[in-house]
Amino acid sequence: MKINDTKSRKSVILRLAGDIFKFYPVMLPIVIACIIFNAAVSSIPSIFMQNIIAVVEQNWRTGDWNGAAGKILRSVGILAGFYILSLISGVVYNQMMAIITQGTLKKFRVKMFGRMQTLPVKYFDTHTHGDIMSYYTNDIDALRQLISQSFPNLMISVVSVVTIFSIMIYYCLWLTLVVIIGVLVMLFVTRKVGGGSARYFVRQQKALGRMEGFVEEIMNGQKVIKVFCHEEESKADFDRINESLFDDAKAANQYANILGPILNNIGNILYVVVAITGGILLISDVPNISISGLAMGISITVPFLNMTKKFVGNINQVSHQVNAVVMGIAGAQRIYDLTDQEPEQDSGYVTLVNACEKNGQLTECREKTGIWAWKHPHSSDGSVTYTKLSGDVRMFNVDFEYEPGKTVLHDISLYAKPGQKVAFVGATGAGKTTITNLLNRFYDIADGKIRYDGININKIKKSDLRRAIGMVLQDTNLFTGTVMDNIRYGRLEATDEECIAAAKLVGADDFITRLPDGYYTMITENGTSLSQGQRQLISIARAAVADPPVMILDEATSSIDTRTEAIVQRGMDALMKGRTVFVIAHRLSTVKNADVIIVLDHGRIIERGNHEELLALKGQYYQLYTGAFELE
Repeated sequence: MKINDTKSRKSVILRLAGDIFKFYPVMLPIVIACIIFNAAVSSIPSIFMQNIIAVVEQNWRTGDWNGAAGKILRSVGILAGFYILSLISGVVYNQMMAIITQGTLKKFRVKMFGRMQTLPVKYFDTHTHGDIMSYYTNDIDALRQLISQSFPNLMISVVSVVTIFSIMIYYCLWLTLVVIIGVLVMLFVTRKVGGGSARYFVRQQKALGRMEGFVEEIMNGQKVIKVFCHEEESKADFDRINESLFDDAKAANQYANILGPILNNIGNILYVVVAITGGILLISDVPNISISGLAMGISITVPFLNMTKKFVGNINQVSHQVNAVVMGIAGAQRIYDLTDQEPEQDSGYVTLVNACEKNGQLTECREKTGIWAWKHPHSSDGSVTYTKLSGDVRMFNVDFEYEPGKTVLHDISLYAKPGQKVAFVGATGAGKTTITNLLNRFYDIADGKIRYDGININKIKKSDLRRAIGMVLQDTNLFTGTVMDNIRYGRLEATDEECIAAAKLVGADDFITRLPDGYYTMITENGTSLSQGQRQLISIARAAVADPPVMILDEATSSIDTRTEAIVQRGMDALMKGRTVFVIAHRLSTVKNADVIIVLDHGRIIERGNHEELLALKGQYYQLYTGAFELE
């Protein structure tokens, strides 16, 4: 949907208004009523001015001033009463508007974050993190300005314009026609200049997202940049993106800044033209055409000049709000683009449940038994079967492609029995990590089948499938919190004792106990105060406390030195005992004891067997192992 399309803008405004009304069905109408009242009150002083001048003009001609003061004071008193009510309504709507604005932003942030948690991995693979962050910063801020300032100001201006225009017609049609001609000129200029401004403000909003994405990427890669002395190239790339943002922002603000002076001068010229026209009507015999039936006089001309100034001022205000409204709509559209993203599809109905054995039969239990089973309902006859969770994983003739026409995996068949260790080796891009992504259903296969304990994984709920598969990645992510919190991330109901036992199992307990506060040491900024090896050990402990029957180790020890690797390997051996393990490693020494080693090349399995069998083949594995050529 293109935001510069008028129909699209209207649909976004209507949708946003509908959402705000849904959030605040009582408060919003009250705010609108207060705004309308305030706008109307700001427009009626001209009526009282006309009455007061008419009283003075009439009594000046007759010389009889009896009762004039009373009439004037009565008009002033009524006007003062309106102003007091306007002040009260202004306080009420401003207080309520603060609640509506911040409450709406809060609900949108919750909605965005909630939807983000449901999106497939592919979305994050194809969108920069900085651009996603821009939804929560730039776009939310643009929406804040739209709701808290632009909409109320626009409504006040529109109501004022309508009210003043009605009063103008009531008093004098001739002068109203002069004002209409001037307003038409102003609207023409606004359309020409404001249209260009709106287009560039939308582009500016998108350029901000690109800028934040680039800065976030550079911040994460500072070490790499410095190692390869890429500072100047990074600055050049930044300058290019920054220049693009500058061009869009400059054009947008040039249009916006020139619009105000042009409209102000048109307004000044219109004020002079109305004054001259009013003077001509006063000294001529042209009859006044109006609803009021009043004759042309000072009491009409003077208030009319005041109304002209207010009318032009409100038209000018509307034109100034156009840019803020367009930016807000652009921000709202981007927010809706995120919240409208299709969530990760999950048609699975097989779930993972606690089970207990009675008379050799598995049944579902509420209490924790240490036994897990797949609960498989059958729609054909309404029966339910239970299959013990054991960790048997098999792939049959699997094909996969990230993009149509670009095959990544072709005809992959393999099996891993419970307790077996299967290792994948091959050059970068051979498809090793892709296989593990398919096991977790981060992506779905194009053809073939994958079965877990004999059940097609497409039938298993994704959350339950992922609970049954542990994963340790090469890139370690630690979250703000204590070391204990980060280990417990693997299983939130785990006790402190279980977390400590998991850390001891993988050899992390030794360094953790030497931290300032041990397991309660705070970790911030992804654990920058820890070494890469220490961070990896915590992530391995996290997987250990989850205690799944299947474990995927994707370059799990690649960032650990040889001495630490020996410590980790002992813990990993204990962790892998009795589990089905898939290992991806460039260090072939770490896969020597695997039950099956699968050699991949360009998405195909070219060799399989254990270490001795593959060496005897003297194929690619043999060449890799003996150093005839490198994996990379």
